[in-house]
Amino acid sequence: MSRSKRRRKQRVLITGIAGNLGRAVARRLHRSYEIVGIDRRPVRYMPKDIEIENVDIRRRRAEDVFRREHLDAVVHLNIMHDPRARQEEHHAFNIMGTQKLVELAAEHRVPKVVVLSSANVYGPDPKNDQFLNEDAPLMGGQNFMAIRDLIALDMFCNTFFWRHSEIETVILRPANIVGRVNNAPSRYLRLARPVTVMGFDPMVQIIHVEDVVTAIECALTPGVRGVYNIAGPSPVPLSTLIKMMGKVRRPVPEPVARAVLKAAWSLKMSDWPVPELDHIKYVCMVDDALARRELGFKHAFEIDRILSDLSQPLMPF
Repeated sequence: MSRSKRRRKQRVLITGIAGNLGRAVARRLHRSYEIVGIDRRPVRYMPKDIEIENVDIRRRRAEDVFRREHLDAVVHLNIMHDPRARQEEHHAFNIMGTQKLVELAAEHRVPKVVVLSSANVYGPDPKNDQFLNEDAPLMGGQNFMAIRDLIALDMFCNTFFWRHSEIETVILRPANIVGRVNNAPSRYLRLARPVTVMGFDPMVQIIHVEDVVTAIECALTPGVRGVYNIAGPSPVPLSTLIKMMGKVRRPVPEPVARAVLKAAWSLKMSDWPVPELDHIKYVCMVDDALARRELGFKHAFEIDRILSDLSQPLMPF
């Protein structure tokens, strides 16, 4: 077959490509797609065939990328999760950045947009159903300021989904991502003696970062659109996870835990805001039957393999 008749690889833009998850997505997808990455941070340790643009997604140069690259899909991972960032900075980057990105996708007729949200938008609560489906209310921001922007971002992308039916928009809400990533669930399980709240032992869902990459890969399938919960192996009690890590938990009365966290946060000795305690008190588990049925998603990593990867060093930025 002549070169002119070969089917060209689709071009996929990945935002937030400098992060551990972004790099994992890029390393997987570049085998089947031409990858363009955007990040305002330096990007290293990438395959040589991946194009990198060091640019803030809110800036005019981001528009130049859309104009020049003739993209077939956008995978949006460039979402700030820093609880210490000022609320104004959080909002400007997450909401305004996402708004700018999807507007560019619509203007330049990108056929597919995949956005990574989180199951945390539902929020841990003692009144939660055992498993929450995609229609459950997004209540995670009631007590946790840092989650409010994520909920606003998720809802904005839902609105975009209905306003631009010509674009296949996919919103993924994964359970707690664990593995070679620097996020709150992974940092918690890496603690020498994880603190638990005395009298509480919630069931917990975790998913390996590579299984999240698989879900993103499934979401890029032509014809797929909608909101999907993503989960890994069967949930287990938090105490069981800690025991499987070979560690001993440290139960603390809730008033003491709140007082200590508040003081440590104020003194900048901890990056754990007080509302994080709800995540080790109450259940927040999702029903991922829709993703398994419509996306064809299947997790590959069981709990023992997920936890073993926690001991592996993170790739430096």
